[in-house]
Amino acid sequence: MPKASKSKTDSKPRASKKSTRSDSVSDIEMPKTTSKSKSTTKTRGDGKKKKDPNAPKRGLSAYMFFANEMRDQVREENPGISFGQVGKVLGDRWKALSEKQRQPYEAKAATDKKRYEEEKAKYNAGDDDEEGSD
Repeated sequence: MPKASKSKTDSKPRASKKSTRSDSVSDIEMPKTTSKSKSTTKTRGDGKKKKDPNAPKRGLSAYMFFANEMRDQVREENPGISFGQVGKVLGDRWKALSEKQRQPYEAKAATDKKRYEEEKAKYNAGDDDEEGSD
């Protein structure tokens, strides 16, 4: 029987040793997590290609033509409305339009898309000429 009481007392120090081991492991893990966050901030944005200011502007969508046309009207109808609320009202009005009512905006968007593709082709052709002359 005395051996059983010794084993109980022996097990308590072992348990405390395990807790110190886990404490030391958590101390080791802390620098790893901070070093990861530092490495992500260094690489963020470095690999992104800068946009050429002379490049043609993308074509507007049908919704954007609608929003540009209706934005002032929505502000007049709702004085003091916030920027986000204007967008919400415009979105609701766009969803409420029928296909027939959307046609003029779709036509403008198609025309603008053609314009963009033509300008982009000219722009890319101009880039090829400059690269070949070097």
